[in-house]
Amino acid sequence: MSTTAANAELAVQAREAVARSEGYWAGVLKRVRRDPVTIGCGLVLLTMLLVILLAPWIAPHDPFQGSMIRRLRPMGTPNYPLGTDELGRDMLTRLIFGGRLSWFMGIVPVALAFVIGTFLGVLAGFTGGKPNMLIMRVTDVFYAFPSVLLAVAISGALGAGIMNAILALTLVFVPPIIRVAESVTTGVRNLDFVDAARASGASAFTIVRVHVLGNVLGPIFVYSTSLISVCLILASGLSFLGLGTRPPEPEWGLMLNTLRTAIYVQPWVAVLPGICIFVTSICFNLVSDGLRQAMDVKG
Repeated sequence: MSTTAANAELAVQAREAVARSEGYWAGVLKRVRRDPVTIGCGLVLLTMLLVILLAPWIAPHDPFQGSMIRRLRPMGTPNYPLGTDELGRDMLTRLIFGGRLSWFMGIVPVALAFVIGTFLGVLAGFTGGKPNMLIMRVTDVFYAFPSVLLAVAISGALGAGIMNAILALTLVFVPPIIRVAESVTTGVRNLDFVDAARASGASAFTIVRVHVLGNVLGPIFVYSTSLISVCLILASGLSFLGLGTRPPEPEWGLMLNTLRTAIYVQPWVAVLPGICIFVTSICFNLVSDGLRQAMDVKG
């Protein structure tokens, strides 16, 4: 076969690969649009995101300004539709601003774990041998501890604070992402198109960047989105225990802690942060499930 004919055949194969990729993502988008649960939960999350981003402009009060005269006002109080907390601060304002820290501590650790875990998992899965054994055995050590216990232990050792809590949660979620990334990479590295790329003389970096990542990032990303709800709950738990956000910063887990003594006085006001955590985590879970089904990615 002449060089011209070979180049023409490669060009045809490249166009067919692009067409298949475009058709795949168009099918994913079509299946997502047909899923009312995923669309509904996505709209709820988008609304919450817009509200917490616009908090300085839409919040009715200062989140830190309180008054002992109006403490623990019930829901429906004029100018305080969701009541006030134990220090007389507006609950609606505190919930809006608290969503900022809760979302930040729920998404950032998973995003960092996604980057670190994908790199280490792809490295272990593609190279195999001793690098694989070293990375996966260290990962197994982290799996020996429950995620909640590990997060509390690391946060307790580092001390209270938002950055220490984020570091602890990142270390908790890196091992499961490494395991998923290593598994899908091992399944891809011996496929025909990877062998063809090796035979053509492509470097390992080029093979991973062009051929491997495009096939493994989807499953890893979908799995990572399912961890956001878990991370949000763990972050709220750390703040509830005094290992995350510090007073007087508004954060849903910390608000649950400070309002627990008011559960017998104003129970509906006291459970509002818990309702926010519950709704957000459920929506993230359902959106992740919808994406997994649309992409036909098995857990």
